This record gives sequence, C-alpha cells and structure tokens, in this order.
Amino acid sequence: MSHKPAPKTASLPPEKLRWRCDPSQIPFATTAEAEPVDRELGQDRALRALRMGVELNSPGFNLYVCGLSGTSRGGMIVRMIEELNPSPAPSPDRCYVNNFKNSDRPRLLTLPRGQANAFKKETESGLEFLRRRIPQVFEGEPFQRQKTRIVERFTQREKELMDDFTRRIARDQFALGRMQVGAVALPEIFPVLEGQMVPIEEIPKLVQDGKMETAAAEELERKYDQFRQEFTVVYRKTLSLSRELASEMSYLEQEAASVLVDGVIEELKEKYSSTQVAEYLEEVRHHILDNLEPFKEREGEDEQPPSDGAPRLERSERDPFRVYGVNVILAHAENEMCPVIFETVPTYANLFGTIHRAYDARGGWSSDFMDLRGGSMLRADGGYLVMYALDALTEPGVWRTLKRTLNHGKLEIQPVDFFFPFATAALKPEPIDVHAKIILIGDRQLYEVLHNFEDDFKKIFKVRVEFDEEMVWSDAVIRQYGGRLRQLSEEEGLCPFDRSAMATLLEYGVRRAGRRGKVTARFTEIADVAREASYIARQRGETPATAGHVREALEAKIERHNLYETKIREMIEQDLLLIDTDGERAGQVNGLSVMEIGGYAFGKPVRITASVALGKSGIINIERESNLSGRLHDKGIQIISGFLRRTFAQDKPLSLAASLCFEQSYTGIDGDSASSTEIYALLSALSELPIRQDIAVTGSVNQQGDIQCIGGVNSKIEGFYDVCRVKGFTGRQGVLIPKENTEDLMLRDDVIEAVAQGKFHIYPVSSVAEGIEILTGTSAGTQLATGRFEDGTVFALADQRLRQMAETLREYE
Repeated sequence: MSHKPAPKTASLPPEKLRWRCDPSQIPFATTAEAEPVDRELGQDRALRALRMGVELNSPGFNLYVCGLSGTSRGGMIVRMIEELNPSPAPSPDRCYVNNFKNSDRPRLLTLPRGQANAFKKETESGLEFLRRRIPQVFEGEPFQRQKTRIVERFTQREKELMDDFTRRIARDQFALGRMQVGAVALPEIFPVLEGQMVPIEEIPKLVQDGKMETAAAEELERKYDQFRQEFTVVYRKTLSLSRELASEMSYLEQEAASVLVDGVIEELKEKYSSTQVAEYLEEVRHHILDNLEPFKEREGEDEQPPSDGAPRLERSERDPFRVYGVNVILAHAENEMCPVIFETVPTYANLFGTIHRAYDARGGWSSDFMDLRGGSMLRADGGYLVMYALDALTEPGVWRTLKRTLNHGKLEIQPVDFFFPFATAALKPEPIDVHAKIILIGDRQLYEVLHNFEDDFKKIFKVRVEFDEEMVWSDAVIRQYGGRLRQLSEEEGLCPFDRSAMATLLEYGVRRAGRRGKVTARFTEIADVAREASYIARQRGETPATAGHVREALEAKIERHNLYETKIREMIEQDLLLIDTDGERAGQVNGLSVMEIGGYAFGKPVRITASVALGKSGIINIERESNLSGRLHDKGIQIISGFLRRTFAQDKPLSLAASLCFEQSYTGIDGDSASSTEIYALLSALSELPIRQDIAVTGSVNQQGDIQCIGGVNSKIEGFYDVCRVKGFTGRQGVLIPKENTEDLMLRDDVIEAVAQGKFHIYPVSSVAEGIEILTGTSAGTQLATGRFEDGTVFALADQRLRQMAETLREYE
C-alpha cells in the first residue's frame, strides 16, 4: 500500500529564533549616565509582604523569605528593611546585677534607653569613693577615740571578772596561769606549793614521793575541780563580753560608714528612680554595711602580685567587690537606629548568649552574674534579626531554643551545656522580655517541610515573603539594569558599559529568565558577566565596554565549564556514543536531554529506541526496570499508554508488548520532555515506517496527543546543533520543538546564522500528528466515521498492525 505523503511543514525563520534588544531603546549612551538604583529589581510583591511583616507587631508575625536562592539575600534583606525605615517601640537597656538573697539567680535591671552604661559607671565611681573614704573614716581620730573607749570599757569589765576569780582562788593556794599546748597557750588553774605553780597532773607523783599527804592531795584535787567549773563560767562571761564588744564595734563601724554609704546610694536612687533599681540599691546598702571588712584596707593593699610560684586566683576569689558590679548586656546610644542584625553564624552562643565559665584554684568551673553574655537575639530586641533557616536548624540547640523564645517572648541566657558536661555552676538568670522580629531565609522546599511537619512553625512564622526570580520586561527594567550597573561600576571601579553592551546583557537576562517578555531578577548573574566584560575591556585598554566584550565574557564563562560537554561531543564524533545525524531508521529517534554540571547546563542528544511484539505486558520502561527512571519519567510512560489506548484501542484490545530504552544512558533519567519522542519511536516501530535521523525531538505529550512545552529548549537545540556541526551539515538537519516554546527561543548567533543559510531547521509542532508527519514524511491520518484511519497513513499502518496482533493473540490463546 502506498504511503500518503505528509504536507510540508515550514521551519521557523531566523527572526523568530531570538529576541533582540534594540540598542536605540537604551535611554543613555553609557551606564555612567544612568540614574543609580540600589533597590532590588522587580520585587514589588516581595516588598509588600516584607513591609507588612516588618510593620505588623502582632505575635507570631515573623517572616520566612524564600526565592532568589544563590544570591546574597541576607544583606539584601537588611538593606530593604533599612530602606523601609520601620519605627517599632525602642527597647530599654538591660544589665544583670548580683542577687544578694540568692546568688545563683542573678537579678535583671531594666533601665531607660541609654542609661545602662552611665549607671554602671556611676556605680563603679561610688564604690571607688567608698573604698577610698571608708578607711579614712576608720583611721580618723573621732572614730579611733570612740573605738578606744569601747575597747577600754570591755577590757576593764573582763579584767574585773578575771581579777575577782584570781583573788578567790588565791585564798585557797591556787593561781591562774597559762599552759602551752602545741603552739597555743591556754589559760589554766595551778595549785601553788611552796610559792611555785605546780600542774595538777604532778600531784600524784608528789604523793608517791612522800612530799604530800594523800588527804591533802585529795582536797587539792577537789578544790581544783570546783575552781575549774567556776573558771568555765567566768570564761563564758568573757566570751559573751567579746561578742558584745564585736557587736558594738560593728554598730560603731556601720554608724561611721553609713553616712558615706547612704550618700552614695541616695544619690544613685535620685538619678535612677525606678522601683526595680531602688530595691537593688537598698540591698547593696545593707550588704556593704554588713560586710565592711573589705573596705578597711586601703585600695591597692590587697592587689600585690603573688610571690614566685604562688598560684594566681581567679578574680571572683580575690576581689570581694565583684558582687557590687554591674554587667551591662544591652546598651544603646541616645540616637541609635532600630537594630537590623544579620547573624551569619547563628550558633547557640551567638544567638542566645552564654555564661562564661572560669577554672578556679579548687579545680572546678565557676561563674557568676558578671559572666553572663548576651547574643544577637538580645541585641535585636525592638528590631529585626536575619539569619539563614538551614543554619538555625542544623546548629545544636538553636531551633528548639528559638521556638521557645518566640512562643513565650522571654530569653533565658544559659551556657552551652554540651561544652561543659561536668560544670558545677547552676546559674538561672532572670528571663528577659524580648520583642525581636525574626526573619528566616531559606528555600521553598524547606518552607514546605517546616510548614507541614513543624506545628510551632505555623504559629511563629506567619508571613511568607517570596522573591520572584524573573520580572516582566519593560522600559523600567532597562533603567533599573542601567542604574544597578552604574552603582556596581562605581563601587568596584568597573568601566562603564555602552548601549550595545547594555543590550547584550539584557538579552542574556532574558535567556536566563527562560522566556521572552521576562528578564531575570538575579542581578548577581548579570553583575558577574559585567565584571568579566569590564576585565576584558581593561586588559585591552578599551572603555567603555561594548557588546563584543560582553559576548567574549560569556564565551569565556562557557569555556570554563564545558569540558564535560566537549568530551561528550568528541565521543559522538568518534561514534563512541551512537547518534545518527543522517539517514532513516524505524523505531529509533534522536531525543534531546539537558545535563547540568556545576551550574552549567547543556543539551545532550540521546538515542531512543522502541521495539514491539505480541503480548499483553504493555509498555516496558527499561530505565525503570534498571532503577534509572524518575517518577516524572514513569508518569510520562503511563501517559503514552493512555494515548495509545485512546487512539487505537476503541474497537479492539491493545495486545502489545513494547519496550522503550534510552541507549547508552548509564545515569538516572527523569522528566517527561521525551514522552513525545518515545511515542514517535513506538509509532515508527508499529507502522514500520523509518524515522529521519537528521532530526532530534523534544516535547512532552498528554493523552490527547497534544505536544506540551518543556524546559531548557535553547540548550537542547544548541546541543544537537553542535553535534550536527562536528559530524557535518547536510542541509536537512533540525529539531522538533513544542510550538508553545517558540517564545522561549534565545539561540546563539551561530545557530541563527545556520538557520538563515538553510543548514539547520527548527520545526514547531503542536500535536503528535504534526511531529510524526515531519519525521516520516507520511501523513499522520485522520480517523474516519468507521473508526479506521485513512489508508496509507501512519496511524492507519499502526492501527492495522495492532489489529493483526490482537487477532493473532486471540487465535493463539
């Protein structure tokens, strides 16, 4: 049966293969004349969300920023917030002081903004004043005179007690003396024999020697015991007198020092009138007056360096005045702006603060209120804290503590316990009320994971700010690109760019966006090309940079990344990888794939083959059977099965066993952009019509047979073009692409030139029928009212083969 020829399909003309930016559209001769622009390009949606999140101070309205990954989003967010100039309620100053009632729970003082450092300085000044003046008071003549009177009075009372006891025991031949016990001389009662004091222990020896009668010795011992008991009573009275003396001396010292202490404390209370500060100062007053001993030494006397070999003690052990210190953990200047902090290293200590621990002379860790340190969460109080979400999740302890802090609005400074597992200090500082707005930066996938599996995330991060990676083309885009390039040139000393260079950079931006009418918002990529172009121009002593410099920079960038692509092309040229660019063959089609290595994407042709046989297993995906197929590719195979059932199995069962294979593919395959290619291979195998090998195909398909757009169309076309170039042009080679991708074409100049010369062709198709006609040169065929297809067409031949297979299978069974 003769085949019905297909109608001729026209290739796209050169002017449809690339969008050109007319340099005359550029409103300035060079970027040096452009108006500087420092805001982000085309991010109005993100700015609206950011403004709302920044200005809304309700609980839980923290922000999660996604999009524009791979750019310096942290610095960009900080700059955008500063431009919005929000005005939240200013945060007060914070400082920790000693809790004299419980030193393990440091007290938090909240002071008006800008007063913490002044409070600390004046407290230290008052303490220095007391350390200098209290010794002078104690050494002064009035104090010494009162002290002497008190001492003399108690000394006289003690002397009277002892003299009375001495007189009473002397009447019975006893005397009060001292006995040496080791290095200490203790008071002792001695019998007096022949004018000599004899220890009571020697009396039995005198009896043995016959120097004393037994009865006299017994009477002497009885009286000794009696006097010993009386002496105990007297001695207790002297101890009571000593305590009374110490109490009166303490009262005298407190009375003498209270004038100075009260003056310092009252002066501080007048300047810092809050109830919280007043309560603390009262505790300081009482503690100083109850602990005047350190103030008796003149300043500097206790700070002599230790002798050689003596251990140096920590300050907490040798400085008794440390308890009166003020640890300022958050202080502000008077006109300080709203804090916007970008924490690039969000460790636990950097975010939430920590408690420093010192090794003391006893061999243990110790810490007190002066060792408390604040983190960026505290410094951002009343402002904004920006950090990367992935860092917050991976740093030990950070995410859990961040959730707790945001849920309760309180920050508790604690040490990083996993660094000090055997620490003895157990400080629990008073929590701090914080009102910092947290801005997490991450990608969309991480947001979805947190939103779906982390309940607290939805409560505390209610604002999603999403940056678009492309923007609609307009004259404003030209001005913004020009302004950003001027700013870049001024900041980094680059040469200016003329109209042609600007137009080429804009075209590159459109290609990076992937569709005409759009341009990339990733200005960092444009800036990198601009830097290289400026470098090339400077190397040649030329300025401003031109389109030639930009194109050379783009070519150099590709050359640095395309070694793997070059190796693959060499293997194809040497027929190590089998890709035909001429001739015809049934059941075999050149597909187009995209490979990405290190951020560089390029097109790679791949041979796709199909074989069909009698059976009921349907379509076998060899890639799936080899565990090399992704889910999207598996879905594409199921869509192909649906297309075959819809087209050919309405009046008979689909009795088919077919296999599809990506030949010489040893890595994973995913995506459905080859599904139309696989259909063409199957139709060719069924109809036994050969397919042109000088045409490569890309495009996904639905069950209705419509060709759908795909990604990476420019790379795919250029990849097959490069293969045709190295294997030799025939004038018939080309590619089939989805018609919907026509607006995405931004091809290289050499590809466009080859099309203009008739060496290469690009065919847009919208259906499987159009594509198979180009590939086979035979009409696809229209379905008749009988359900059959026109004789001699591709579909008719395929339908006839399937019918024969169904009848044969039925007869066989």
